[in-house]
Amino acid sequence: MGGLEATQQIRKFNKDVVIIAQTAFGQTGKAIEAGCNDYISKPINKTELLALIQKYFKK
Repeated sequence: MGGLEATQQIRKFNKDVVIIAQTAFGQTGKAIEAGCNDYISKPINKTELLALIQKYFKK
């Protein structure tokens, strides 16, 4: 099972968990359509990753 299918399965029973996809640039729309909250493209930029984490997990 791939990540997009896994996301769709998770969304059937959990609408609240935060799912951030790590995708190739051309797959970003598919990640959102599958139910991901957000995405980050390869190659991973540390600053962008930390910003996404803070966006969804602020204390």
